[in-house]
Amino acid sequence: MNCNKKIQFRSLSNSLQNGFTLIELMITVAIIGILAAIAIPQYSDYVIRASLPDATSTLMAMRAKMEQHFQDNRRYDDSGTFISPCNQTIASAGKFTFACSNVAPTTYTVTATGSGVVALFTYSIDQANTQRTVSVKPGWGAATTACWITKKGGTC
Repeated sequence: MNCNKKIQFRSLSNSLQNGFTLIELMITVAIIGILAAIAIPQYSDYVIRASLPDATSTLMAMRAKMEQHFQDNRRYDDSGTFISPCNQTIASAGKFTFACSNVAPTTYTVTATGSGVVALFTYSIDQANTQRTVSVKPGWGAATTACWITKKGGTC
């Protein structure tokens, strides 16, 4: 019998580990879930806020055109050969489309209606420069506010 044979023991700390344990995987998924729960709503609000200036800037530009038409013709509606900017084609801007209503010699209203991520947002402006929020996404403020709500919480 050979007594020179050595017995070798491998401890668990010396063994090679391949892959991840289930608990490590579950912790990683939980962390990703928490980050997503915070980040996705914030990103959605950011995308909405980034789209709102398309409406407000175009409404202001349209108001400037209407005031120039009034200054030249003393009326907001068509006068002879001069066509009111409201009766010309109003281009859409970003995710908003624009329409005129209540066009008369001394009055007009231009409305911006959103689509896509800003589908619930509608803004208007009139001859008295009354900037009105007609409708907004829930949580963004009161829809009848006499200003343009551009931030969550009803901030104008």
